[in-house]
Amino acid sequence: MAHVPVLMDEVIKFLDPKKNENFIDCTLGDGGHSAELLRRTAPNGKVLGFDLDSEAVKVVRKNLEAFGSRLIVRNESYANLAKAVAEENFGAADGVLTDFGFSSPQLEERGRGFSFQRDEPLDMSYSTAADHLTAAEIVNTWTKDEITRVIAEFGEEHLAERIAAKIVSARHHKHIISTVQLVDVIKAAVPKNYEHGRIHPATRTFQALRIAVNGELDSVNAVLPQALAALKPGGRLVCISFHSLEDRIVKSFFKEMSVKRKIEILTPKPVTATEKEIQNNPRSRSAKLRAALVK
Repeated sequence: MAHVPVLMDEVIKFLDPKKNENFIDCTLGDGGHSAELLRRTAPNGKVLGFDLDSEAVKVVRKNLEAFGSRLIVRNESYANLAKAVAEENFGAADGVLTDFGFSSPQLEERGRGFSFQRDEPLDMSYSTAADHLTAAEIVNTWTKDEITRVIAEFGEEHLAERIAAKIVSARHHKHIISTVQLVDVIKAAVPKNYEHGRIHPATRTFQALRIAVNGELDSVNAVLPQALAALKPGGRLVCISFHSLEDRIVKSFFKEMSVKRKIEILTPKPVTATEKEIQNNPRSRSAKLRAALVK
């Protein structure tokens, strides 16, 4: 399943790429946003791109091989943006795109337990390094209080304590190593009419575990000031978030930098997907885009 880049028209509108300009793409995915940026910045514009997923890096290098050395790929977290810019002698960028989502193949094809709709190992890490933290480690070894905090804080789940208690109880009988096992535990912990069927009972817990495993909010906090520092005057920062925790961080950062007169906010309210895009790509429903211009 190919990854469909979200809010493509809006990204291009706010980044406004021109001939020979250079951009940074903090989450390459399958390369959709970067490919469009490279097309619009021909013949000599470059994109410095990041992805923590080594499999995604292989895919994007193949997908975008026609652009040759104009695409510089880093198989690491975008939290290392400043270090990468220095090592690549990339110079000041005309725009930075931070897309805090994860690609459809990571969800659908790579067997890492991101989806509660498939029976897969309970991993949830973007990294393929041997020593990475996994969701299975969290649910099987962390204390009830630690699991409660993760589910409440990162999943904004009001039944976090009940779910954590059921997880701790269940693991005493058998280690929870698959997505199906965890879903069954969560269902047993919540009322039958949970949220009146508006969302799957496991939605918020799975989100919370994914965020915890990958340190996502720490990375968002880390990359924003680095992205701003990497931009030249008149450069543009575009951020796409997929849940309220990320969007809150971006909104707060933009407000603080605006007060300090370092940026001009281009999106007083977050930009969301059109109905047409949502129909074509349902995952775009939760996307929110904020953009700013560096002074």
